[in-house]
This record gives sequence, structure tokens and C-alpha cells, in this order.
Amino acid sequence: MRRLVLGAGAADRVAGVLSTWPGDLVAVVADDATASDLRAAGLSDVRVGDPATLDDAPDDVESVYVAAGADTPRVARAARGRYPDALLVVRRDADAGWSADGVADRVVDATDAVGERVLDAVTGEESSRLRRLRRVLTDADQPLAVVTHDNPDPDAIGAALALVDIARSVGVDAVPCYTGEISHQENRALVNLLGIDLRRLSDDGLDGFGGLALVDHSRPGVNDSLDPDTPVDVVVDHHPPREPVSAAFVDVRAEAGATSTLLADYLEGYGIEPATATATALLFGIRVDTREFVREASDRDFEAAAFLLPHVDGSVLEQVESPSLRPDVVDVLARAVRSRDVRDSTLAAGVGEIRETDALAQAADFLLGLGGVDAVVVYGVLDDTVHVSGRARGGGVDIGETFRDAFGQVGSAGGHADMAGAQISLGVWGDVEAGADDLRSIVDDVVSDRFFEAMETALPAPRLSSTAEMILETPHDEASDG
Repeated sequence: MRRLVLGAGAADRVAGVLSTWPGDLVAVVADDATASDLRAAGLSDVRVGDPATLDDAPDDVESVYVAAGADTPRVARAARGRYPDALLVVRRDADAGWSADGVADRVVDATDAVGERVLDAVTGEESSRLRRLRRVLTDADQPLAVVTHDNPDPDAIGAALALVDIARSVGVDAVPCYTGEISHQENRALVNLLGIDLRRLSDDGLDGFGGLALVDHSRPGVNDSLDPDTPVDVVVDHHPPREPVSAAFVDVRAEAGATSTLLADYLEGYGIEPATATATALLFGIRVDTREFVREASDRDFEAAAFLLPHVDGSVLEQVESPSLRPDVVDVLARAVRSRDVRDSTLAAGVGEIRETDALAQAADFLLGLGGVDAVVVYGVLDDTVHVSGRARGGGVDIGETFRDAFGQVGSAGGHADMAGAQISLGVWGDVEAGADDLRSIVDDVVSDRFFEAMETALPAPRLSSTAEMILETPHDEASDG
């Protein structure tokens, strides 16, 4: 990375600190005295010349900091013309009447603190992501379809809304889209109460759209209904991929507990105040995916929640978190309990035909609460596909890797250490001339056998932090809320 400082105002406030960051730093100033000050502050590459003509400036620059005093407007316009794709940060005096709108990406008033947050706007990994995402969004063909995975959960819904807001902030026409159904009662309540307008993709797929962004999953055709060969502009996800991810912009960070956390970071980085619906969906997505910040939660998840909280509709969250169970979901729970097969601390349950896949996740969560059970798989058939949901606890096994080993060769599978999912096409099973009971028996044998076999050689889950281990090992009063 090469950064450029233009003007005298950077001598004692910024340049000395910037010189300690990785990459090359070049300063162009108007006189020898200022050059001496900058060299004394730690800069080695200081050039004397007119900052507005940029005759002495390098060609390949990724970020520019302008602090040229009264000449700032002229220098800033020259810098934007010379470096149209660079991040341009302008320091403006408090009494300056000039507006940097349309020229600068960031404006820093001289009366504000010029600390770490300003420096991070000029350099660092986060700002690099911000610039690259903005560039890819503005270069994408429009309208841009922002697509969630099949049967989107709150994390996917919130992430899609946020990425659409970001795209629209830079003048890009974007639409939040999904495939499958929004069937889980919490997810339907979230969409209905917030008035979220999500477009369900038809059998024609992306007809009418120019570009494609994927959120909360990373490959077209895997956990969505898109053509696997569809070119992708943007991917933002927190699930670890098993195969390389191909897109013009890829941000896959498994250390985040939710994709909504990553999108909240982008909103904050761009200085976008989140709309109420977006903030509420993002916060609910973080809470659900981290199970109220106790499952794979990171510092980023807490920071994102703190950023979102002032913009959230708390009354909506209360209503979303207490929905009533539909009768068909209760029926799936009952079938899972009746059909459970327990071997040591592992449980598998087939429930046959289902009307929606979210009931499987609810059944898996419920069965994981049974005494002596540390890993659960629940599976059912919907639209000629076997859907599988898994849960694990206690750090004894990485259920995501177990699913990849068990089902990756016959379908698509993935997830995290304590929750995972898979989809397997019935394929030849669907062509077998057998009754429903026989077909269910075949599915039961194949899915449960593969799962139990993979569990025998399953990898342990990533270790908890020492603090988390201490908390889990500390005895507590059984009558207490803990």
C-alpha cells in the first residue's frame, strides 16, 4: 500500500504516526521548512513542490490525506482528478466555507481528534475492504440481486438488507432476494413486523438482474437455487468454505459469529446510520447465530451489537422472540422424539416428509437438551431433497466438519463447530418403485449410517478460551437461573 500526504497540516498531527504503518508513505509540501518538520516527525520520503499540481507525487496511490490549509479545496480537487479510485481524506478548518461533498470520501474537521479512527480511515485492512467493496459495487451491472441462502434465517435477512443499503448509498440499484421459503415463525414475524420487502426469486432465477451478491453463503448453487456457473460480484459470509470462493469481492471471516456482524462493520465504516428495520434485523441475526452471545461470539459481535442497539426497535424484537409454534412444527418435534436413535452420546432422528426446513433446526435444538446427548442430527424430505440439521455442544466434536465428511460426497454440507446443515438430492432414491415407508427406510439407513460412521472419527471442536472453559467448569446452584 502507498499513501500520500499533501500539505503542511499533517506535520505534527498525522504524518509522524502514519510513518509507523506498513507500506510506503510519501509527502508533498510547498516549502523546505515544512519538509524539515515532516522529516523530523519520522517521514523519509518528503518532496517539495506544489501539492495541487502533483508533479512530484507518485502514480500508484491507494489513499490520500489532504491538509493544505487555505489551499485545501484546490489540492483536494487535483488529488481526486489524479487518483479517482483512491480513498481521499480531507482535513478542513472549522471556519472553512468550502464543502468537500462530491470530492472527498471522508472529511475531518481540524477541531476533531485526529486519532486512531482517523488514521484507520487512511490505512489498514478495514479501509482496504471498504474501498474494494465500494469499487466492486459501483462496477457491477445493475440492478444488483443481493441473494440469501435458501429459506433465509434472521442473519441472512439482516445481512441482505444492510448490503442493499450500502449499495444504494453509492447510487447502485439493489434488491434483497431469497430462494425457498420464509417458514420459521420467528423469521416470518421479523419480516412482517418490520415490513421488510424481500423478493422471492422465481423459476427464471436472475432474469432482469445485472449483478449478483451472496450473503450468509458463498457459492451459487450451494444452498440456493441459482445456476452454479453464475458469476458473482460480492460474497460476504462467516461460514468457513470447503472449496475456493470465486467473486470479484470476497469477505469470508469465520471468526465472526454472524454475517450480520460483518455488515454492521461496513455500515459503521461507511458512516451510514442504519435504518430501523435494517438495524433490528441485523441485531436479531447476531443474537440468533451466537445464541445470545454464548456460541462462537467474538469481540466484533459485541461491538456490532453496541453500534446497532440505538437504532433498533425493541418492541419488534420482543414480539419476534415470542412467536407461537405452528401445529406442523409441533408435529415434526413429536416425530423426531418418537424416531430418535441414540448411540452413546449421539442422536439421529428421521421425521419423513416435512412442509418447511426450519422445523428440523428447532427439533435439533430441542433434542440437544436431552440428558446425555452431545450431538444431534434431524433430517426430513422436502421437494425431492433430504434436508439435514445438526447440533453439538460441549466442544467434543466439530459438527460442521463431521457433516462435510458424512454428506459432502453425496450432497452439499457445511457449518460451524456446534451447528451444521446439509442437503442431499433423492436422486436414484426417487426413482425406486417403493412405497413411502420403504423410501423413508432407505433414507433413514443412508443418512443415519453416514452420520454415525463419521462421528466415530470426528474431529474435536476448536478449544474454548481459558475464560470460557473456567466458566463452564465452575459448579453452580442447580436451582439458580444458571
